[in-house]
Amino acid sequence: MHRVRLIAAGTLTALLLTGCSLNGTAAPSVPSVQAAPNSTAATAAVTAAPTRAAVAAAQTAPSPLASLSATRGASSTVAPVPSAATANGTADSGQPGSWDHAVINVATKDTPGIVQITNEQVPLGLQNSSGQAVPAGVGTGVVLDEQGHILTNDHVVRGAQKLLVSVAKGGKEYPAKIVGTDVRTDLAVIQVTGANLPPLELGDSSKLQVGQYVVAIGNALALRGGPTVTSGVVSALDRTAQEPPPVSQGGQPGGATVSGPTPGGPYLFDLIQTSAPINPGNSGGPLVDLEGRVVGINTLGAGLAEPGVPSQGISFAIAINTAKRVAAELIAHGHVTYAFLGVGTVDNTPALASQYGLPDVPGVAVYSIAPGSPAEQAGIASKDVITQIGSTAIQTTGDLQQALTGQKPGDTVHLQWVKAGTNQKMAKDVVLIESPAAPTP
Repeated sequence: MHRVRLIAAGTLTALLLTGCSLNGTAAPSVPSVQAAPNSTAATAAVTAAPTRAAVAAAQTAPSPLASLSATRGASSTVAPVPSAATANGTADSGQPGSWDHAVINVATKDTPGIVQITNEQVPLGLQNSSGQAVPAGVGTGVVLDEQGHILTNDHVVRGAQKLLVSVAKGGKEYPAKIVGTDVRTDLAVIQVTGANLPPLELGDSSKLQVGQYVVAIGNALALRGGPTVTSGVVSALDRTAQEPPPVSQGGQPGGATVSGPTPGGPYLFDLIQTSAPINPGNSGGPLVDLEGRVVGINTLGAGLAEPGVPSQGISFAIAINTAKRVAAELIAHGHVTYAFLGVGTVDNTPALASQYGLPDVPGVAVYSIAPGSPAEQAGIASKDVITQIGSTAIQTTGDLQQALTGQKPGDTVHLQWVKAGTNQKMAKDVVLIESPAAPTP
């Protein structure tokens, strides 16, 4: 049985983090919900063609994909965006239409560069015995280069005592090692040797347009027979969502989160929202355009929009431009270097300010300060409210993390905050230091 983890984001009551685990439990700090009843059936389909009505509606607006061309030989030719008449094939012939050909060609072209990753761990309670590692979760990976580097999600490989990479053609398995992981962005790079896997072409996510057709490929539910293919459009760009606390072996909260009033994992930025279904096991797999170029790394799938009402057509992928930068640092150094301010924060609200005596201003309220950190040296104290970093107004913890993500250790930033008790406005230039492993701002 697969485990799905829950996160809160935007107006959604919960989102399901689609890293697969077997016999696991949901993160304890978020209410438990169930996926829509048809979610398993949706992933079993090899392709998901749009309805005739949807295709017809698309024809009335300019297409973001005016023309498509092959990039890897005749067998990889990609068909143009379909017309309403041919989207589902001709009425009598039963032959696939242009849309079908486009998805089929992308799946055929990219599948050799997509792998299944099995995370094996010793079951909880058997660490001190002779118990052997057994499959604890399954995810997907994207081959990056001819050296066998594979990009995936951090939550796919977290806690692994052993990693196995298998390919669709021939079902061969290869042992893999972790090159580096980054909890902040939920990305990881692993490596296999001697597999001769073909790398996928990486695209440019900054060129994506809302309404553009995309295809998600991955090992949904770890079903036999190779990767599952689903399709949809880019629904929105530059989304932000907070993950649940990282879960360590045995389904217990662990990793590098900091306890506080609102426990949770890191914020993910620059996410691509797509209508292409992303299900357990798809984590770490590619979201590709109709030329087969990877534009995102599939990470999140929607759960319930509100109690009893399943969300449909809401999934998220990490933009490939973010993933490329992180992967390059992981391959070069084994980790990603971040700037560190040294505070634990919670979003400030009028109700919170009234209850705890905080300054009643938009910003983030400080509940912890790391000893010796730039924040402590600047004079920031518990219950102060941070309101601005540089030219960026801070209203949420996500704003704070995103502002710091654009900085490097050694950078000087102009920090503004309001003191608790006196409501005095403070401002000071602060020199950031290198962040420890924990994804704390």
